[in-house]
Amino acid sequence: MSSEDVIKLASSDGVEITVERVVAERSMLIKHLLDDLGKTEEAVPIPNVNESVLNKVIEWCVHHKNDPPSTDENESENNRRKTTDIDEWDQKFMQVDQEMLFEIILAANYLDIKPLLDVGCKTVANMIKGKSPEEIRKTFNIQNDFTPEEEDQIRRENEWAEE
Repeated sequence: MSSEDVIKLASSDGVEITVERVVAERSMLIKHLLDDLGKTEEAVPIPNVNESVLNKVIEWCVHHKNDPPSTDENESENNRRKTTDIDEWDQKFMQVDQEMLFEIILAANYLDIKPLLDVGCKTVANMIKGKSPEEIRKTFNIQNDFTPEEEDQIRRENEWAEE
C-alpha cells in the first residue's frame, strides 16, 4: 500500500488514526476535504468525533468499503425494502450501549455517511417499534413532563395513529 493509499485522521481527543483512503472516503465530508486538500501528509481533523467512536465508524467503513457509493438510485431501491430491515452484520455492529449508538448516529450525520446513519436510525426505530409511550420513556430514560390532562388530550388528537 503506497502512502497515497492511506491517510491520517485526528479525532477530537487528539489521537491520530491511519486508515485506507478508500475507507475514509465512505464519508462524504472526508472525501470532499481530501478533494479540496489534494495530497497531504497532515492528519485530517475530525473535531466532533472522539477516538472510540471514530474507531467504530472506521470499523463499519472497512466492512462496507466495497459497497457501491450512495446514490439517489440506490436510495430509492433501499426505500422499497422494509424500512427497518438491517443486514445481519450491521445488526451485530449496532449491539452497543445506548450512548455509543447515539454517538455513532451523530458521527455518521457529521461525517455524512448516509448508509451508516440509516442503519443507526433503523436500529433506534426497531428499539421503539410496538412499544407504548411509557415503555419508550423507560427504554431511553425520558422523563414524562406531561400532566395527565395533556397526555389525554394528545391521545385524543392522535387516535388515528393508533389504528
